Amino acid sequence: MPTENASAPGGAPVTLYLLHALGASAGSFDRLADQLDGRVRVEGIDLPGFGSLADATDSSIDATVAHVVAHLGRHARGRWVLGGHSMGGKIAALVASRVLRGDAPLVGLAGLVLMAPSPPRPEPMDETRRERMLSWVDGGRISEQDAETFLAQNTARPLEPAAHADAVADLRRTSPEAWRAWLETGSRVDASAEVGTLDLPVLVLAGTDDDDLGAAAQPGLLASVYPRARFVPLDDTGHLIPLERSAEAAEAIARFVDDEVLLGPVVPADWATLIAGDRVDARVRGILNRRAVPDDRGYAPEVLDVAQLTLLREVADLVVPQDGPAIDVAARVDAQLARGEGDGWRSADLPPDPEAYRAGLDTLAAVWPTEPTAREDALRAAIEGTTDAAGPLDAARLKVWLEDVRNDLVRQWLAHPASMARIGYDGFATGGSPIRGFVELRLGRREDWEPAGVGGTVATGDAA
Repeated sequence: MPTENASAPGGAPVTLYLLHALGASAGSFDRLADQLDGRVRVEGIDLPGFGSLADATDSSIDATVAHVVAHLGRHARGRWVLGGHSMGGKIAALVASRVLRGDAPLVGLAGLVLMAPSPPRPEPMDETRRERMLSWVDGGRISEQDAETFLAQNTARPLEPAAHADAVADLRRTSPEAWRAWLETGSRVDASAEVGTLDLPVLVLAGTDDDDLGAAAQPGLLASVYPRARFVPLDDTGHLIPLERSAEAAEAIARFVDDEVLLGPVVPADWATLIAGDRVDARVRGILNRRAVPDDRGYAPEVLDVAQLTLLREVADLVVPQDGPAIDVAARVDAQLARGEGDGWRSADLPPDPEAYRAGLDTLAAVWPTEPTAREDALRAAIEGTTDAAGPLDAARLKVWLEDVRNDLVRQWLAHPASMARIGYDGFATGGSPIRGFVELRLGRREDWEPAGVGGTVATGDAA
């Protein structure tokens, strides 16, 4: 089963779904989409009470999150990124947390792009300004004068005329109920416990002239939520980044996608559909979604040192050779060791796993060739117990340790849902309510619900 990168519609390697700010719409990202054309496909999503959905009757956070999940369920395919501007940042965090828990029937989330985002916790906002903004909808929709005031307060310098006109139009058609719901309730909601910590690639753009949600404030608001966040300040920029700095934002997003999102294999479409479906328990879906998150290119080892991790990666290249975008199985083994996880047993001749890995790699390093073509022979000698390596482990114990190493590396490769697709393993799809199992157990046959790459069909009786 192939696991190559799937392209988004239009030829871009990934789609970025963006959630807009208070008083804006999906159209606020049009300039960003033009700047990223061919590199990243951008699709804005109107939220209830705004843009084309200004007449929606329920603009609560729960309804908004449900709307976004439903939209993504209809449109998100392959590898995709979720993003949010201001208010949309809080909604994006809630959606992402549900995807990584498996509660949302979605597969393929590879990162987040946030612009001056409202944090999961209550948004910092001057109460006098909040009351003034609430007064703007006392008599109905926002007036043109108040819309102009809002733009003046949230930009570092005047917008170009077309962008200014679009922003005023968005503000004036915003539902007063949605405006009030965010300022009175949504911005004050503390969703920190629900969102938790989201371990995936994140880009945070913020203006240096944004009072509450600017570049100076964002690390303190978000660093604990997004441990892999890349914070990028935009000089001479206020709060309305997509309208003020579309070109600069586009460049930062394109670099982020190239550096941190387009890593590792993509889960094939039919397997993604299976994982998102009702045969897979939410907990299992969440585990698979987290395993599919792109590896951290800048991963800092927790148990091994940098030299030891480098050597383990070179061993991994021989034990688990990968075609195309690779999974960083060595880094995943280091993380496994840091969590204290394993297969439940070890040889009595070896110390605990973290110590054994450090000792084994230091021993192997003494005879490890700098020439890549000679490394296979060095590894084979160590596996067979005939190595001349001298170090913390003798040849016999090094041989035993390498049995564990090979097992760990292969297990980490197999754990990725794209690898499961490649070997045709779908044994995880036995959940749901009621619990479902397999009926057709003959070699070379598959159930009607299984992806096409698994054997032949039950209905026709053909064999693969």
